[in-house]
Amino acid sequence: MLILRSSPASPFGRKVKIAMHHLGLADRIEVVMADTADPEDSLRGQNPLGKIPVLILEDGLALHDSPVILEYLDHLAGGGRIIPAGPGRFEVLRLQALADGIMDAAILQVYERRMRPPELRHEGWTTYQAGKVDRALAALEATLPAFSPALDVGTIALASALGYLDLRFPGSWRADHPRLEAWLAAFEAAVPSFDKTRPPAG
Repeated sequence: MLILRSSPASPFGRKVKIAMHHLGLADRIEVVMADTADPEDSLRGQNPLGKIPVLILEDGLALHDSPVILEYLDHLAGGGRIIPAGPGRFEVLRLQALADGIMDAAILQVYERRMRPPELRHEGWTTYQAGKVDRALAALEATLPAFSPALDVGTIALASALGYLDLRFPGSWRADHPRLEAWLAAFEAAVPSFDKTRPPAG
């Protein structure tokens, strides 16, 4: 049995969970909660960076981070399922990188609020990270094709990113991005694991 170390709110962990359900691998992977803030959690031995997600293979090798894990899951499922081998491969990987960047910038904004006392918060830094999200969403709104049920690492990552924005910044993106909102609605309707992996509010 493989072990996935993650937490319910992690958008990167959600990426992996959606992929493992889509690829039919969920029954081969046990999800084990990880606490990135706890120095006693075994996570830091599994990933020296102390970040999630981490996939622990049956031989004990720990894979991190989410793009590497998704590549392994695609390999385990026979290859070419969520990462194309031919034309379109780099377009898919590019979308994944952009969506991952949205998640990174959003998480940094959350950490700035959560980890620093108010008098030490750097509004310029928060604005800088928010600008990354805004520019990425604007680019996607202008160029993203209609939803296709043939999922890949890019579309899985994008759905996870938009879901994280809904979790941490509710109401912040939908009004100005109707095409993205429609795209996410289509993804949610077609992919049951999106709802199944939805993190609790709060």
